[in-house]
Amino acid sequence: MTELIEVLTKDGSYSLRSLIFQENFHSLLGALEETKLKFTAPSNLKRFKGKSLNVLDICFGLGYNSASLLNELIKQKSYLNLFGLEIDKKPLEYSLKNESFLKLWDPKVKTIFKSLYRKNYFEDQFFKCSVLWGDARDKINIIPSSIKFDLIYLDGFSPQKCPQVWTIEFLSKVTEKLNSQGYLITYSSSAAVRKTLRNLGLEIFTIKPSLNNRTFWSQGTVAISKFEKNKLKPNFNLKKLSLMEEEHLLTKASIPYRDQGLNSSKDDIIKKRFDEQLFSDLLSTNKWREKWGMTKLSVKS
Repeated sequence: MTELIEVLTKDGSYSLRSLIFQENFHSLLGALEETKLKFTAPSNLKRFKGKSLNVLDICFGLGYNSASLLNELIKQKSYLNLFGLEIDKKPLEYSLKNESFLKLWDPKVKTIFKSLYRKNYFEDQFFKCSVLWGDARDKINIIPSSIKFDLIYLDGFSPQKCPQVWTIEFLSKVTEKLNSQGYLITYSSSAAVRKTLRNLGLEIFTIKPSLNNRTFWSQGTVAISKFEKNKLKPNFNLKKLSLMEEEHLLTKASIPYRDQGLNSSKDDIIKKRFDEQLFSDLLSTNKWREKWGMTKLSVKS
């Protein structure tokens, strides 16, 4: 994955477009804005002030999610054990050369990222950070089973472009690594992803949209492990799925991506799901869209 084009987003922050995946790393509305709204804010980081937390950043990419996380934790003097999974070093290399990206954060973020690029590792009295380079389906097995994560960020290309990190089998491995009350956070509102996470025993919430508009009915998904209402810290960025979203999980769009050996190609995973949808008796996604006045472009299924 080395064919990348620089993209300037509307909030003035830079991103990249992958020519291989034919998809941008971030929304054109703003790479920084997307990171804050879809990952940092739902993380509710104030609950970790002066405490320690474990975080897994799947599809590290340019590093926006981890940089924003580090930036906030530096301010509140929290302790962090961070693991990143990423197949390609090129996006991080780009970030380290982009002064406008580096100026967004505390200078310490640049120090950490340089170390991650050169040595795959950084450690000081507050932070212990590692990036495991390679296929996330393999590298997730390197993380010690004793480590359970308070936050897991899942920020790969969309399920239809990169289904390998959205399958039942991979998400099962991911959810096994969640701490009690841990949050799995993703920008995706895909019915297949949400239904899979629910079937794996997680409580599903939608990230409230910043605009009250059906085209932007969700900023993404938060799945919480071993959900206990009385123990959950208030998080005003989340709400339960609406009736519209619940009905989305009853359509053909909710049929999962499958990768039994965790080594299938993108095309094989897509074809297997297409065949399963073809013979399914579930409601067609188009009928669901028609009922709720949705356009095809408003939903990633």
